[in-house]
Amino acid sequence: MPDSCLLYYITDRRAFPGDERSRRSRLLEKIREATRAGVDYIQLREKDLSSRELESLAREAATAIREEQPRTENRELKTALLINSRTDVALAVQADGVHLRSDDVRPQEVRAAWATCRAGTPARQNSPRDPLIGVSCHSPAEVVEAEASAATFAVFAPVFEKKDAHPTGLNLLREACQANIPVLALGGITLANAHACLEAGAGGIAAIRFFQDNDIAAIVKALRG
Repeated sequence: MPDSCLLYYITDRRAFPGDERSRRSRLLEKIREATRAGVDYIQLREKDLSSRELESLAREAATAIREEQPRTENRELKTALLINSRTDVALAVQADGVHLRSDDVRPQEVRAAWATCRAGTPARQNSPRDPLIGVSCHSPAEVVEAEASAATFAVFAPVFEKKDAHPTGLNLLREACQANIPVLALGGITLANAHACLEAGAGGIAAIRFFQDNDIAAIVKALRG
């Protein structure tokens, strides 16, 4: 089991009740909560939004993280914001990086575009020099490919469950974790099975409902305590 457990909150505002305004407000509250609790990464994964709507929400998310960061008990902990698949939006809002689908562009392409855009636009000089890049993987071979493509970390799923998808199970997770980049477990994660993922070699836990439906500070304490 790793000494430290990376935690990755993946957003889904549509899971909250109410109209769009209330769901958006609730999501931003959850992002603030995750930041205060010391979650390492937050992925804004609102794929149904238009480019304009996504950028607007991403700016609010980035602001929320910056405002909450000084309130964390451990000032060395920094919550990073990643935007799902959209390098342009990540750069526009000065996010920390992007998360790529398994069939998305390669991490090297993102790094090249990031370097070019960052150097060419003074307003983007505050974006991190080297973006964080997460990649969704569904097999050990895809994790190997993500590592070779200079990904920062891989998210391996679904370990336990996912609608219309067969679980990979702990054995394949264990094989995927032989890579030299952190591999985070995703899919049906609960407090009851999270430690089994860490014992299999996972560098951390990624989840939507696990964070959105629970007290994040309590989860962090249980997994890192």
